[in-house]
Amino acid sequence: MADDTTGNDRHGQFWNDARRHLLRYGVAFTPEIIASAGGSFVHTADGRRILDFTSGQMSAILGHSHPRIVECVQRQVASLDHLYSGMLSRPVVELARRLAGTLPDPLDKVLLLTTGAESNEAAVRMAKLVTGRHEIVSFARSWHGMTQAAASATYSAGRKGYGPGAPGNFAIPVPRSHRPDITHADGTLDWQRQLDLAFDLIDAQSTGSLAACLVEPILSSGGVIEPPVGYFAALHRKCRERGMLLILDEAQTGLCRTGTWYAFERDGVVPDILTLSKTLGAGLPLAAVVTSAEIEEQAHDRGFLFFTTHVSDPLVAAVGNTVLDVLETDRLDEQARARGEFLHKGLTELATRHPVIGDVRGRGLLLGVEFTAEGSGADSEDALGARVTRRCLDLGLHMNIVQLPGMGGTLRIAPPLTATEEELSLGVAILDQALTEVVADAP
Repeated sequence: MADDTTGNDRHGQFWNDARRHLLRYGVAFTPEIIASAGGSFVHTADGRRILDFTSGQMSAILGHSHPRIVECVQRQVASLDHLYSGMLSRPVVELARRLAGTLPDPLDKVLLLTTGAESNEAAVRMAKLVTGRHEIVSFARSWHGMTQAAASATYSAGRKGYGPGAPGNFAIPVPRSHRPDITHADGTLDWQRQLDLAFDLIDAQSTGSLAACLVEPILSSGGVIEPPVGYFAALHRKCRERGMLLILDEAQTGLCRTGTWYAFERDGVVPDILTLSKTLGAGLPLAAVVTSAEIEEQAHDRGFLFFTTHVSDPLVAAVGNTVLDVLETDRLDEQARARGEFLHKGLTELATRHPVIGDVRGRGLLLGVEFTAEGSGADSEDALGARVTRRCLDLGLHMNIVQLPGMGGTLRIAPPLTATEEELSLGVAILDQALTEVVADAP
């Protein structure tokens, strides 16, 4: 990376220390030293301002260093930060009550944890205990986390080289309308037939111990894939027919990101267990498992155990309550819908001028832009996407590229819900310039 003259030695030492002491964990480090962040931007040690189109790790839905979050953390950490895991505090009980109030019946029992992987781990553990079974079904391009049960239900990456996952995990195909595999006569996706065939295979492989189906309403790491309307109702029926629980992972889609409080609202389906994370803490480590009183009672009677160091921590629970305050008072569900339509329109207009954009999709402020290498001079969609992403960063826009075999390069765009139209327009303009330059410079 380029350094300023006065800071050259200091920056060089930073990267030397990073190379020497940091264990790499699967993603290339961005070649910038991030010094601060505020609103929709992060600021580098060299004084560059970078527009953050990923809300951190898809989490900072209120932007960085939101004043109400800052005030909450300062106040709460000075009075009550962490407790013995069996002790309760007012922020914890209040957040549980308020979360239940945002959800349809019978989702009214809440467990507060730290990460999405942890909440999915707890949900799977609960489903296995309540059903007395162990088999879990997930989408073939899913991402649910890196702990044992969550990683065993994750198929988009990270499966090779670690030995056996949890026994009894099965994958079903993702219903991709833009790249259909099983089709009607007119070439459109026949998702019902795809789902029927998938469960024919599940039934053939199952030992009769199907416990739950764990899926995302919109597969984000899988390339921002949104199953068609009607799919989740049909999936719910498949679960009911087999005595399985339906677990919905709304780590990225929950709490207004898609223009409604929860993505599952579109489908009129209520999950047996809902998991939340990322957006609930607006960038701080807070997650939740929400289920019915009936399931919670059965789990408790059978000795449900998920006793962790940071379960029911008061500091992040207070942050969660502040997040709900801001979402409600600023009506950010409505804003996400309106800003999402604005951004989608801008990206769609880009697609009319850049043939390398093969598809624009998504809902609210979770959008995907898929590239096609045809006519771009690039060897593959992955290579094109990587070059565009690097050029965007040079120009002051941080993007996240999904690069999975057979998926092509897909930009995941998830700016803060607080982003202004001017900021969204700036992001589109930078992407426009990056695409123009990358394609022009192609061999």
